[in-house]
Amino acid sequence: MNEPLTAGTPQRPAPPKAAQPGSRYQTYRSELPEVCAADPTRMAFTADADGRCEVFTWNAATGRARQVTDRPRGTLHTAIDRDGHVWWFDEDANGLGRWRFQPFEGGPDLPGLEGVPSGVPRGLGVAVHATVAMATGTENGTAVHIGPRGGQARPVALIDGHAALAGISPSGEYLAISGPAGSARAVTVISPNGTVHAVLSGGPDGGELWALGFSPMACREELLLVQQHHDRYLLAGWLPGTGLHTFDWCAFDTEITASWYPDRASVLIRQDRHGRSHLHRADLDTRTVIPVPTPAGSLLAAAARARDDVHYLWSSTAQPPRMQSTAGLSLPPLGTVDGRVPGEHRELWTPGPDGPVHTLLSLPEGLSPAPAVFLVHGGPADHDRDAYDGVVHSLVASGFAVARVNYRGSTGYGPRWRRAYPAGVGLTQVQDLADVRADLVRRALVRDDATALWGTSWGGYLTLLALGVDPALWQAAVAVKPVADCAVAYRTTTPALRALDERLFGGTPDEVPAAYARSSPIHHAGRVRAPLLVVAAERDDKCPPGQIRDYLTALNSAGVRHEVMWLDTGHDGYDGQDHVAVLRRAITFLDSELRGTHRAGKTLAGRTRTTANP
Repeated sequence: MNEPLTAGTPQRPAPPKAAQPGSRYQTYRSELPEVCAADPTRMAFTADADGRCEVFTWNAATGRARQVTDRPRGTLHTAIDRDGHVWWFDEDANGLGRWRFQPFEGGPDLPGLEGVPSGVPRGLGVAVHATVAMATGTENGTAVHIGPRGGQARPVALIDGHAALAGISPSGEYLAISGPAGSARAVTVISPNGTVHAVLSGGPDGGELWALGFSPMACREELLLVQQHHDRYLLAGWLPGTGLHTFDWCAFDTEITASWYPDRASVLIRQDRHGRSHLHRADLDTRTVIPVPTPAGSLLAAAARARDDVHYLWSSTAQPPRMQSTAGLSLPPLGTVDGRVPGEHRELWTPGPDGPVHTLLSLPEGLSPAPAVFLVHGGPADHDRDAYDGVVHSLVASGFAVARVNYRGSTGYGPRWRRAYPAGVGLTQVQDLADVRADLVRRALVRDDATALWGTSWGGYLTLLALGVDPALWQAAVAVKPVADCAVAYRTTTPALRALDERLFGGTPDEVPAAYARSSPIHHAGRVRAPLLVVAAERDDKCPPGQIRDYLTALNSAGVRHEVMWLDTGHDGYDGQDHVAVLRRAITFLDSELRGTHRAGKTLAGRTRTTANP
């Protein structure tokens, strides 16, 4: 049985596990372990190590874990190959580094390939016979290399802009490279010598296209894909000599992702729909789709394993995550919080111009209407889930209602919802937040005089924009690592996010300057009235610090009371202490502004309070 390893790079990873002893503030990161193809009892996973995210091995036969990495800033990216070697990405404070590995039972740390330049991880693949392929993001684009594990690398391709290695075939004869899903080069299949076998395009006619990896069976070197076609998402495949083909009998109305079963021509499909998840098994030979039973809630991850085993990570708003093997295999324990999340958790739908807007609402027990925090999700291609969230837990335990709104542009509600930006980038989403706020006030669920916003990354961007566009609606806000000036951020952010901006705005800032200006929070900064806490990162390459400093200057000029908290991290910090520090500061700030002395009219207009490196 030949099964390659493929490891991708999450765009915006969640925070690592961390806990503050004796405190109600708790955050952690949980994900499924990676499993060795030749020995399913051997796994690699990330977990808490003294408040940092680090890599561990897990032996299901003995029930023992071993810590592999111990780095001052933590380690996130990990994988395990067929021979049991554990891989991780060894990055510096700026997020640049190289892949390294060591044997499962321990040993020296070895370079994955010699001669690969330092850069950003954009995919790793290990085929049989220890053939390694990796993609690295550099200043010049994306470099793809191949070579024997631990040996000298050989360059395969240098691609302009953002791309990622989506997989390597079991024989090592084919590599799949993912570009922007809606572009003319959505997926490119090449040989290790650089020969191009196929260029598969997305775009308005064919819809977006995503590559999900090659079949692990040597007799079936088929590349698995998901294709958006009109208002459906379909399973598709690519075969050498045959080309692209669509499984039109396997279609869904909302977003899906999929992975191969390791020992048969079947695919495990995870569907996100209306804030919850569903699992299906599709048999490509019999053309049948059957549901895989799971509890109601969200599947944060799911993977097919040998002999029909399925591993999944399940959660709901009221229940912290738990890991499950349908075959009963021992999985590493999760360091989650204990018990049930306090409060009452419900959902509601608010009428809107493009259809009803879905909100997940958590209410503190015995308090209605309550002061409320709108927790604004990032992305924009993401959504809030019926899943445990440490911030929701802490806010509800502190007596706040929490509204998580899946505004237009969110995933999980179909292609039309994702494309709905009639008022413009950001402005459409701000309109949905305002409509849901009015609905909750009308239903007497939240207080009209005590509503706040809290968002991170794209969610932080929407938070700043809403404060300027609808200044009368919000009484406080927390913006963590936000975009504050769309045009300036475009020029200094990553290639992937520049491509996203061009798609959303319909061009570059030079081509459509008015669109960027209209949707930029800095353009509306003079209208902000609510007190604001801004959290920014000195090494942030996605929401760069320079444009945040410009926004803070604009707030000072307008006399807006605000506080600033600077972190010495990148966009995605792996040290739990930083996350706990932000959580503490934000809840203390919101408590003061929505229920404390400032609510009595004691304002400090124009005051700036700055904290660096907590």
